[in-house]
Amino acid sequence: MPSTNDILGVIMGGGRGTRLYPLTKVRAKPAVPMAGKYRLIDIPISNCLNSDINRVAVLTQFNSVSLHRHITRTYNFDQFHRGWVQIWAAIQTIRDESWYQGTADAVRQQLFEIRASGAEYTLILAGDHIYRMDYGQMAEDFWKKDADISVAVQPVAPHQASRFGILKRLEDGTIIDFVEKPSDPDLLSNFVSRDDPERPYLGSMGIYLFKTSVLEELLHSLEVDDFGGEVIPQAIHTKKVLGFSFDGYWEDVGTIRAFYEANLSLTKPNPPFNFHDVHHPMYTHARFLPGTVLAGATLENVSLADGCFVGNSKIRNSVIGLRSQIQDGAEIENTVLMGADYYEENATRTHKIPLGIGPNTFISGAIIDKNARIGAGVRIESFPLGVEESADEWYVRDGIVIIPKSTVIPPGSVITPEKQDLSP
Repeated sequence: MPSTNDILGVIMGGGRGTRLYPLTKVRAKPAVPMAGKYRLIDIPISNCLNSDINRVAVLTQFNSVSLHRHITRTYNFDQFHRGWVQIWAAIQTIRDESWYQGTADAVRQQLFEIRASGAEYTLILAGDHIYRMDYGQMAEDFWKKDADISVAVQPVAPHQASRFGILKRLEDGTIIDFVEKPSDPDLLSNFVSRDDPERPYLGSMGIYLFKTSVLEELLHSLEVDDFGGEVIPQAIHTKKVLGFSFDGYWEDVGTIRAFYEANLSLTKPNPPFNFHDVHHPMYTHARFLPGTVLAGATLENVSLADGCFVGNSKIRNSVIGLRSQIQDGAEIENTVLMGADYYEENATRTHKIPLGIGPNTFISGAIIDKNARIGAGVRIESFPLGVEESADEWYVRDGIVIIPKSTVIPPGSVITPEKQDLSP
């Protein structure tokens, strides 16, 4: 029986991330901060390491500097360890001057590196999903049934079907049909795979395990750019493709609403995703920060990271990120506050508005990106669901107010559905 040491993990990290804009304005999507102290990329890398897949490549392209910095600072093995986490950036060569055109094309352009790794199997992963999975179980099923390709699948409700690649699977696990993001009810009626009216379909999770030889063959023979919409639907006619069942927590946080709700779900007493799993931890950059200081604060259902100062304020149902500074009189609810990359000393501070949340400020239903400066007496409220607006200093996406990274909001500013005023 092969082992997970024979598997190379390849994580897609190069997309533009337009659905997460403006959080992706200055960073790649997998570099977006998550849960106060992590980055999205930490989740698939941690899943690989916990599955004893110790060779991992991250394919990057757009706004990748902060992603590269995080990976190189975080995932370093000692000289006696055979594993590595490498960055495979999109490059132009004499033979190929194009950038990555899609997930399959990105892997195609890195086939030389995949061959050089000597891995007999290649695991393709997304960089913007939240879940905990032992890929070793998927691999054992793959080897036991001598498959060419395995696709991780999960039960899907009818109202979610248009978000997924939906597949038809036989009792032995073989996939016999596949359609990408269907919305036609008549078409969907042919893809019922489960005796469960609430979740009758099986959807692809965007996790693909290949025999490396099969992966090479398909990418050379098929002139297509995407795995989910093109490679897998064609491969089921010529290769043995399995669907591996997974019924744990899984969330695609590729949209602002999904990202926001996934973060806030972590503030509950029993969150659907647990970052505290002792046996399968989520790794991130080790920082040497002081403990958080609470100077009279009242907290209710709050996920609070290291190195913060929280004054005499009220915080409810919110994520408070690293190094956050919250002054007296502030009220924060239903908000993702990403914190700051650094501390600033009063003696050397050059900006009149300090980093963090100013005194007597009210924030509800927002995402405050890193290094934001919110002045005193500011009021920010969420907008109705579905509302999309843009201004120089703020955005609204699906009703959620977003303050981009390093933005300054002057004292007394009002960002609410009834009034928008940033006058100093």
